[in-house]
This record gives sequence, structure tokens and C-alpha cells, in this order.
Amino acid sequence: MTEHLPGAPARPRVVLGVGGGIAAFKACEVLRGLTETGHDVRVVPTEEALRFVGAATFEALSGQPVRTGVFTDVPEVPHVRLGQEADLVVVAPTTANLLAKAAHGLADDLLTNTLLTARCPVLLVPAMHTEMWEHPATRDNVALLRSRGVVVAEPASGRLTGKDTGKGRLPEAVEIVELARLLLARGDALPRDLEGLRVVVSAGGTREPLDPVRFLGNRSSGRQGYAIARVAAQRGAEVVLVAAHTADLVQPAGVELVRVGTALQLRDAMHERAERADVLVMSAAVADFRPVDLVEHKIKKGDLDPDPVRLTRNPDVLAELVAARRPGQSVVGFAAETGDADTGVLDHGRAKLKRKGCDLLVVNDVGSGGAFEGEDNQGWLLSSDGTERPIPHGSKAHLASILWDAVVSGRSSSEVPEPGRQ
Repeated sequence: MTEHLPGAPARPRVVLGVGGGIAAFKACEVLRGLTETGHDVRVVPTEEALRFVGAATFEALSGQPVRTGVFTDVPEVPHVRLGQEADLVVVAPTTANLLAKAAHGLADDLLTNTLLTARCPVLLVPAMHTEMWEHPATRDNVALLRSRGVVVAEPASGRLTGKDTGKGRLPEAVEIVELARLLLARGDALPRDLEGLRVVVSAGGTREPLDPVRFLGNRSSGRQGYAIARVAAQRGAEVVLVAAHTADLVQPAGVELVRVGTALQLRDAMHERAERADVLVMSAAVADFRPVDLVEHKIKKGDLDPDPVRLTRNPDVLAELVAARRPGQSVVGFAAETGDADTGVLDHGRAKLKRKGCDLLVVNDVGSGGAFEGEDNQGWLLSSDGTERPIPHGSKAHLASILWDAVVSGRSSSEVPEPGRQ
């Protein structure tokens, strides 16, 4: 949740604009996601949006009146007050028409007036056909808005209206809510400082099969890795996400997804894609061991040998990536640690950073049940130059944002080749 100045409301005030596109129905899930996470939401649709979703639906879900024009409740001056008082403005979906109006300062209804008066972070989430998204006029409008500090999210790829598929689909509601929470936590725009960089992120937990039914695994949900990939894409990077087992997570918009199962499969996928990457982030929970023997049929309970299952060690993927990295390539690792009688979590993390040789290491204390499976995270960010930074409790997208801030800072402070080149 965002921090507020003394006297400010405890619930962040969000204006949710809704454009007139078929994806307007998804705004209901965005609205629900924002209200259920403690936000005070006022919905401001366009007249066209109300052709897809009625005002009564938005009013029932938000508990607030819905207006579209500037001549309703005139004494309250809503066309000025809404933007002035908002902590965040989100427009989902943002049509090509709305993008053009926002870029050129047109204000012919309540929503576009609100965009002109807003002095808080603004998140526009486009949804349109691929041809419209790729049109030079739209691309110019997006570039102009981003140059002014407006966050224009990358659209997803997939099914559009009719039989068409392609880039331009509205991201899923959970992604939009996550980005909104991130902007509130940051208190400013999301920079496009990763443009031109190729990023590879691993996520999830590997599963090492014993037979067709049983496996060795871990509790990793993949949420942190997905958040890292999602934030990188929204900051302009070209992102590949190598995902082991995850908890039915939504593919991040603008991210290429590669699915793997075992540690060896993840290792091969990471090495293959590392050759062209500028930044590698190993956030997957890779199994340290795998069974020596893979049985092709299900082992019956009565046939189980009471002796321990024989295991062999898996390769250390992070250490291999560090050893093989190109000049100027940044490598980030993760350490899920618990303290013991002699050594604390942070000391274990420091030793791991020295042993692995990566540029940055995120250390999570998982002894108390934190980090794995939950929506939020916290820990420490250790750097190879000896600096250490605590990461306060917050969303996994916020941790991802802090991580990318550190990556950008580290790359800018050292001489690195032009992105994508050796």
C-alpha cells in the first residue's frame, strides 16, 4: 500500500477511466481488484464505454456515482476535482481514440478533462486491434505520452474481436491491478529505462520426477519471477521468461514465455537464451538434487524400498551462467535462506553472493513461511560492490521495481557495451 502524507486519506484515491472498447467488461474485474485491496475507486467511463457496461454495474461495484459529462454536479466542479484529488488515474481499456485525445490535450468529456487536471501518476492500458496499435499515428501518440511521464502499458497478445489474434489485447485484470499498486507504491511514473535491453528471467520451481506420479519439488509459486519479467517489459525491455512449475499464473503482457519442467531443462533453456541477453535474472527455485533412477511406471506403495531414494546433484545453473557471461552482461541471483544456530539469514546470503559471483543477490528469509506462494515479499538486496539494502515488505512487483532500479544503476555506473551487442 502506498504511503501518504499526514492528513491524507488512508485509502488511496483511484480514478478508473473506461474507454469504449469491447474489453470494457474487464474493467469490472480491475475495479473489484482495486477495491478489494483497499482503494477508494471512482469510475469515469466514456459515453461509448456505457454501451458495453452499464453505469449501474460500475456504481454497484464501486459504491460511487458514475458520470460521463462535465455538466453534472457542476457546483462540485468534478472535471477539475477528480484529477486534482486522485492518487492515481488508470484508464483500462484505453482505445486508440482516447490515446490520441490524451496525447493532444483534447478534453470533451469528464474523463479527458480528468486526464488534463491529474498531477498524480497516470496509467493508460491500451486495447485495440493490432493494425491500430501498430499504426504510426498511435505509435507517435504513445511515444509522446511516455515522454511526458505517462505510463502507457504494453498490451498483451492473443484473441481480439472476431477471429482476429495479435498484439493489442487488454492485459488481464490481475496485471493491471499489480501495475496500479506498483505506481502507488513508487509514487511516480515507471521509467522506460530498459529499452533496448534483452532480459532473460527464470521463475517457478523445478520438478524432478521419480515416476510418472511422484516428483521432488518445492513451494515456489513463480510469482516473484513473473513480477520481475512483467515490470521489465513495462520498463521497455525485450523479455524472455523461462518458467518451471507455476501456480497457474497469467503470462505477462509483452513477454515471451518458455515452459520447462526439470532443472536440466531449465539449465538448457537459460544457456541457450543467455547468449543474446544483456541481463539474466535467476529467480527460479531450482532443485539441488534429482533422483538417480526414473521409474517408467507408477511405483506401488507395497513396492517402495524402505531405504532412502538415491539422489544425484543437479548443476548449479547460476554459477554456470556467471562463469559463461559475456562482457557487460549483468547477472542477478536469488537466495531463499533460513538461519541456523550459528549463522543468520543475511550472513548466509553474503556467503552465497561471494560464492556465486553474481552482480546482485536478493536474499529472502523463508524460515517463517515468507516469500514462497504469497502475494508480497521482503528481504535484502546485496551487491558485489559490498552495498546492502533492505527491501521493505510490499508487493512482489514493488520488489521487482527496486531490483530493476539497482540493475539500471549498476549498469550506468560501469562501462557496458551497447545493448544486445558483445
